[in-house]
Amino acid sequence: MNVREPSEKPLISIIIPTLNEADNLSATLANAQKSKDVEIVVVDGGSSDGTDELAKSFGVRLLVTAAGRANQANAGALVAKGTILLFLHADTRLPEGFDRDIRRVLANPSAVAGAFKLAIEGAGMGLRIIEKLANSRARFMQMPYGDQAIFLKADLFRSLGGFPDMPIMEDFVLVQRLRKEGRIVIAPTAVITSARRWLKLGVLKTTLINQAVLVAYFLGSNPARLARWYEKSELRD
Repeated sequence: MNVREPSEKPLISIIIPTLNEADNLSATLANAQKSKDVEIVVVDGGSSDGTDELAKSFGVRLLVTAAGRANQANAGALVAKGTILLFLHADTRLPEGFDRDIRRVLANPSAVAGAFKLAIEGAGMGLRIIEKLANSRARFMQMPYGDQAIFLKADLFRSLGGFPDMPIMEDFVLVQRLRKEGRIVIAPTAVITSARRWLKLGVLKTTLINQAVLVAYFLGSNPARLARWYEKSELRD
């Protein structure tokens, strides 16, 4: 069923948590500013590389909070003016016409949230396999991850209590809660995210560590302990 884009365009608030992202943020902000009827809120966790000054130079709203992606995202949502919230990683570029895709997805009464397909910047068969697996999981299981730029209506996000206060897996838990509310729809276009997480230790090792964290979480491991282990692996971006 085709869903028409609403004639009145609701404001989209793009919330970008950052921590030492000066090398990536310029491209992300320049790309996001191409669309109209959006506001951008950068929530910095105390960067030491000039990320905050870079954000100011783009004229976006800047908040500074304690570090922690869930905490930063929730702080941004608290001040956001938009009726739609889009949570974007600092190393991820939105597709052209992303605002149109978001509004069309959320205009469907059965959709409670959405995300984009995943494209990873860089060459190599391993990255293409990761893309295919991630997109299949998101489409068939309605389980996108945070690097796919999750979006939803602000009132629903707030009614669910925002992201859980966890140092890791916060996007996974939010999506689980959203699935109980209705459909999570994947937009037809893709975000382009940095390959740095996969390139640092290799595609296979990175994937195995990610899956180990997921299994450990389901087995009841403490999220704080998992986060410390993950950070030791130098994978947390």
